[in-house]
Amino acid sequence: MESLAFIQWCLDHLNYWTITLLMAIESSFIPFPSEIVVPPAAYKAAAGELNIYLVVLFATLGANIGALVNYYLAMWIGRPLIYKFASSRIGHMCLIDEASVMKAEKFFDDNGRISTFVGRLVPAVRQLISIPAGLARMKLSTFLIYTTLGAGLWNIILAVIGYYLESVVPQDQLMSKVAEYSKELSWGFIALGILVLGVLIYKGVKKP
Repeated sequence: MESLAFIQWCLDHLNYWTITLLMAIESSFIPFPSEIVVPPAAYKAAAGELNIYLVVLFATLGANIGALVNYYLAMWIGRPLIYKFASSRIGHMCLIDEASVMKAEKFFDDNGRISTFVGRLVPAVRQLISIPAGLARMKLSTFLIYTTLGAGLWNIILAVIGYYLESVVPQDQLMSKVAEYSKELSWGFIALGILVLGVLIYKGVKKP
């Protein structure tokens, strides 16, 4: 309950610091929707209380911080556990061995850039896409570039929605309108994610 109160306090006192902090939480393994952070901040920017460019900048910075948490947790803790499981009797019973794990790592290494970028746009995948990147030891600079591009694009879309709505709806109706827009966007990006995943799998299967 204390953590929920803290988050609510941050939302009630949106500034560049709280935007960064909340977006770092959103981008880590803690489920927290960016839709309730960026649009209200952009709404305040349209009213002259914040700068819209800085809202996007600090939201993206926070997303990168949270993504790095998942990336390093997966690399330092998850990777050894997965290889230990692959070498175990239970792993072999599940038809998993070190060779299959290495093959999965290579697949992500070959396709990690587009997967990371698109993954940042897909609901529920957005927070998790950093984990396979860490497991596969994706090059940190590459990971940060494509995480920044994907998170930045998503934050720009949310900021545009919030900025636009300031001239259309009163503040007490903001979140209901944001939910409408974000739901439509989410379905579109889910379809895009499925399409990209299908193409990558097809390329992987066809590769000799």
